[in-house]
Amino acid sequence: MSRASQGARALDPIEPDQDSHLPAGGAAPAVSPITAPGAQNALWGAVISMMLGVFGLVTAEFLPASLLTPMARDLGVTEGVAGQAVTATATVALITSLLVVTLTRRLDRRIVLLAFSILLIASNLLVATASSLTFLILGRVLLGMALGGFWTMSAATVMRLVPEALVPRALSILFSGVSAATVFAAPVGSYVGDIAGWRAVFLLAAGLGVLALVVQFATLPRLAPRGHAGLGTLLEILMRPRIGLGMVAVTLVFTGHFALFTYIRPFLETVTGVSVSTMSAILLGFGIANFLGTILGGFLLERSLRWTLAAMPLAMGVFGLMLAGLGSAPVADAALIALWGLAFGAVPVAWTAWITRSVPDETESGTALIVAVIQLAIALGAAGGGTIFDVSGASGVFVAAGLVLLLSVLLILAGVRARLAAVPA
Repeated sequence: MSRASQGARALDPIEPDQDSHLPAGGAAPAVSPITAPGAQNALWGAVISMMLGVFGLVTAEFLPASLLTPMARDLGVTEGVAGQAVTATATVALITSLLVVTLTRRLDRRIVLLAFSILLIASNLLVATASSLTFLILGRVLLGMALGGFWTMSAATVMRLVPEALVPRALSILFSGVSAATVFAAPVGSYVGDIAGWRAVFLLAAGLGVLALVVQFATLPRLAPRGHAGLGTLLEILMRPRIGLGMVAVTLVFTGHFALFTYIRPFLETVTGVSVSTMSAILLGFGIANFLGTILGGFLLERSLRWTLAAMPLAMGVFGLMLAGLGSAPVADAALIALWGLAFGAVPVAWTAWITRSVPDETESGTALIVAVIQLAIALGAAGGGTIFDVSGASGVFVAAGLVLLLSVLLILAGVRARLAAVPA
């Protein structure tokens, strides 16, 4: 994702009026040695604390993918019903990402970020001790609030912690938390869950939240609020030519991906038929491939943004359909899942580049819109996948995911491409 930010410094999805990248004359920042033009001070400890926050949040978000079966069994529900915990998280994160600008505009950003980290800890503790589906959902609702708020604020905060020339490096550190969580969450979750139980995994996730909170408390400076834009700015962007169509395409891509990812463990257990240790290895391969895909995305974008947008979901759609059709083929399934992870790694990079090029005058608000749309897609993928799973099993979910991804390709080629062609690189 950091490559997508190098050509356009405005990746701030929460403070649409963030003006540290604008000519002199904007509002004075609260920490002038950090944000003043030409400043040489960079608070790398604070940047790392933000990365730890993202790592903890994304890890907690991804854990159900590797723990869904034991969670469902322990709570006495089906995997499809347990998967609605993912839907709850995404739905609340969507709402939070849209409202957090307005609701926190008068609050010190340091206080707000610390509050979201506290919610992360509370969420994991509540899930770890949940005695019923109701408490599980409540815990995941708290996670959705923390995820939507912290993630939406993260880039804007990091951009205020370092001089302008160091922003790409700082954003790269921030987004490395996502890649690390992708590598860590699924394989470690399934492995530790098999040894100590799924509740112990969420206690471990709470510990990650405590670590992030302590480092943030020690390193984050006071950051006075800025902002006067609200939901109207998001609506104005959405109404621009081709932007709405692009958002529909984003929704389809991420819906297809998260329908598969949420139910990947039941697929490996019921269709592929592998042991927990083999499953952990397959999920580790997915995470490593996803990390490499992020790097691959940067190279692909240097050549063609529009074809990267189309080629990645095309590959993912084909892989999903192949997985559904192969049946029990552990080696082939492992390879296809790794290739799926590789392709998906480039997707967030590509769509971030698309929005910054499509709305260069409002990249901060445009990115906020992307965050909200992705959370909507996660909710749709988990909810729709759960319904399909209870009817036709994991293979049915993978078929549906593959078809949704192929539909997104058609939409990208039909409409999104025209918009990109008119935007200078």
